Amino acid sequence: MRFLPDQDHLAYTSTVRRLLEDSTPVRTARAWAAGDHAPGRALWRALADTGLPALAVPEEAGGLGWYPPELAAAFVEIGRAAAPGPLVETVALTAALHDGKLLTGEHLATVTDPAAGYAVDAHAADAVYTLTPTPPPTLHAATPTGPALPSVDPTRHLARCTPGDPLAADTRRLSDLCTLLTAAQLLGLGRALLDSSVEYVRHRKQFGRPVGSFQAVKHQLADAAVGLEFAQPLLYGAALAVRGDAAADPRDLPAAKAACSQAALTAARTALQVHGAIGYTDEYDVSLLLRKARALAQAWGTTRTCHEAVLAAP
Repeated sequence: MRFLPDQDHLAYTSTVRRLLEDSTPVRTARAWAAGDHAPGRALWRALADTGLPALAVPEEAGGLGWYPPELAAAFVEIGRAAAPGPLVETVALTAALHDGKLLTGEHLATVTDPAAGYAVDAHAADAVYTLTPTPPPTLHAATPTGPALPSVDPTRHLARCTPGDPLAADTRRLSDLCTLLTAAQLLGLGRALLDSSVEYVRHRKQFGRPVGSFQAVKHQLADAAVGLEFAQPLLYGAALAVRGDAAADPRDLPAAKAACSQAALTAARTALQVHGAIGYTDEYDVSLLLRKARALAQAWGTTRTCHEAVLAAP
């Protein structure tokens, strides 16, 4: 089995990275947190123009095919940029419903995480759904109930939803893709946190020396780097499992989500320790990454439930 990205894969990932770098994603995230969704929607349309949601839809249904590894790579970059909005849920619903307005980036959509019972950014989405976990899992059109509730991540607003009519949808693909792409976001967030930490300790000085020259700081950064490096092959192994490759294992997806969550939280803890009190301040960009990592680690499979799934698999 070839387990390396090809040139097309690398070229697409580079395109997504450049687009995100040019779109001032942190400013977009802060605007979204404040209730201004226009920049976030413009960013989603730009991502859709690259073919992002079309990578989740077969050609016969108007998409480009079924490419979970490419989607995972794109969402690593989306996580690195801390892009706001229900992008994971929109792409997963595109895969499950083959909705044309989701496919073109015209609409954003969200769906409840069955374990948590909340839908992220339901009040900002054009379409809202609930996914009931009782066998067989069923997707319903839904309506947000009550006001939006805050999350530990200020760019995520949560809502309870009232289910309506059931819909014909590939709920397995929906759930698996939400888990995979959330794991990918976490890996990207962890990398962004590590990069920020390394840059900070190069310039921050104590006792006349850069903080990064101290052995204890080096060890913390190394531990974070190792965790992220080990999580990456698990993520792409999970992408192959979601794609349906014969050599994949059903444990690959929960193992990847657990590993990416733990790696991102280790990078977050390290970032907070090396940045000190400045890491707590709302005005400092690292604070957005810290809180997003905490929120995503609980979304679409907590570390505990993922470990239980790995142990329970035959």
